[in-house]
Amino acid sequence: MKKIWMKYLKILEFKSPLTLSLLIFIISAPICIRAQSSTPHFDHLKTQFENDRVYSAAFTHEYNDTFTGEQQITKGSIWVGKDGYKMQSGNNLMVVDGEISRVYDHTKNRVIISDYIEEDDDFAPSRMLQGVDEGFSVTENILENGQTHILLNSDDPFSIFITVSIYLDENRLPLRIEALDQVENELITRFEDGKFITEDSNTFEFDHPDDAEWIDLRHDI
Repeated sequence: MKKIWMKYLKILEFKSPLTLSLLIFIISAPICIRAQSSTPHFDHLKTQFENDRVYSAAFTHEYNDTFTGEQQITKGSIWVGKDGYKMQSGNNLMVVDGEISRVYDHTKNRVIISDYIEEDDDFAPSRMLQGVDEGFSVTENILENGQTHILLNSDDPFSIFITVSIYLDENRLPLRIEALDQVENELITRFEDGKFITEDSNTFEFDHPDDAEWIDLRHDI
């Protein structure tokens, strides 16, 4: 696991081993519906992305390493769309458009550009919110507090994650994602002030200083 996000977060010096939540499996691929019960709220969530809506929120990502006991936390803002996402933490920025990834490292005033390989993006929030992969079954339940719990479960021994839980509020907006991997490491992403917005030309704009150094890794991967 820990491929794309580990590389980018090290570049950005984020204090988290995120691997994309996050944020990524085949973004537009439908999930397997084996053993799937009625999931109207999850279907509505996926329809928002299919209609080119963008989920915008503040986020806190927490990674708990079961073996070492280490906990790492990253905070920032995120925009999740059908074909990519943008994440900002402090003055650092990452934008993925489905084909390439661009990362601005404020501390070194440099831009890292590389090919985006979706199969390596294990925990992109966009993939979590739109369906993980074909090995997962899905159930949905309304909790006593009015929230919706969507459980994606896999019995595939080669799957990155055993379970993924998505919690929606009363308005069917994502509140948090909890994922457990094969060695029982826990990844939790919490969202605040989340809303769906209409994508425009500025939504996934990649802002960086004109004097930033550019490093192109597309031929080195």
